[in-house]
Amino acid sequence: MAVINTLRNRFRRLLRLRKERATPRRSSKPAIGSYIVREDVRMTIQAGLSDQLWRWLLEQGWREVIFQPDRRRYRDVPSAWVTRLIDSPPELCARVLDAAVEKAAYRPSVRSATAARPLLRRK
Repeated sequence: MAVINTLRNRFRRLLRLRKERATPRRSSKPAIGSYIVREDVRMTIQAGLSDQLWRWLLEQGWREVIFQPDRRRYRDVPSAWVTRLIDSPPELCARVLDAAVEKAAYRPSVRSATAARPLLRRK
């Protein structure tokens, strides 16, 4: 059965047949250092995240990453913006979150960093 699944997965990958994952169900507040994601954006949970802010983030579609290993690429929200979100009053959370998502950027991967480095030639 494993061989059949492997062949099926390779065939689907070749034809680029992908299924969108359903939004994971709501969960309790994640531990400090955990990742939460929405679409292609990811942020790290920091100390000080209140239960009220977590419920609000759940309503916005944020969920904890629960599948391992997660090989998808995400734009990471800078930790300074996560701190601003935690410290902001509830009426400004939406604006701060929008600004934080705008500042999110892809982290350079190890492969792309080494490939982009010019090769040194010896004479």
